Amino acid sequence: MSKKEEDYSLVIEAGKSTGNYFKDLWKYNELLYFLSWRDILVRYKQTAIGILWSVIRPVLTIVVFSIVFGKIAKLPQNGVPYPILVLSGMLPWYFFSSALSDSSSSLITNASLITKVYFPRMLIPMSVIAVSFIDFAISLIIMAGLMVWYNFYPGWEILAMPLFLLLASLTALGAGLWLSAFNIRYRDFRYIIPFMLQFGILVSPVGFTSSIVPEEWRLLYSINPMVGVIDGFRWAILGNGFELYIPGFLISTFVSLLILITGVVYFRKTERVFADII
Repeated sequence: MSKKEEDYSLVIEAGKSTGNYFKDLWKYNELLYFLSWRDILVRYKQTAIGILWSVIRPVLTIVVFSIVFGKIAKLPQNGVPYPILVLSGMLPWYFFSSALSDSSSSLITNASLITKVYFPRMLIPMSVIAVSFIDFAISLIIMAGLMVWYNFYPGWEILAMPLFLLLASLTALGAGLWLSAFNIRYRDFRYIIPFMLQFGILVSPVGFTSSIVPEEWRLLYSINPMVGVIDGFRWAILGNGFELYIPGFLISTFVSLLILITGVVYFRKTERVFADII
């Protein structure tokens, strides 16, 4: 490179366009909208039955869990129809697992965009998580239909649902930032993530309630951040029949926030080299 070329060279670093990365996130909010809308449009575009996949998956899971846990294992239902019990746990779990799975591969999927222009790369996993709200909304409609069918209606606790949805979103975002950054450096993680999610649904209270966990293990069990989220959803939907275990919920919330904060820190630390190694 000649001396003249050196004088006019420009290096763009992540988060340096305005001097404040989080101001950049707000500045590029229209890009977040565009990325989310693009993913919504193409998500089911090339599938045979389209958005019906968002209905089939929870329905099949309800059937399987009702047979395995409800009929065979005969786990306690607290006087709630078992399909409603299962779906109240599936709502946050499917939101979380879908958001985590898609966000973990989102940087690789958008590699061509990352290597061409500057924008806060954190917008990519954030946009993917926003798309997961579509599947959540469809599952919520299924839940409403089941509750009408069984003549089982929520109480005032339903007003707290947005709080638990926010907690699920923060948990998914934090874990998604970690895994998407790992996936750039170590492509093996794309094989590990499905196993993590399969294991996660078994150790989270989706097909059963946390009340079956022995009291001496409840706090330790709550280290799983989705325990507090799922218990919170179940309490919000099913009401006083399901007591929210406050110490466990606080532990799960703390772990969720810890994952989010450390995920942001690690993502920011590695973001500057994404374009080089992708």
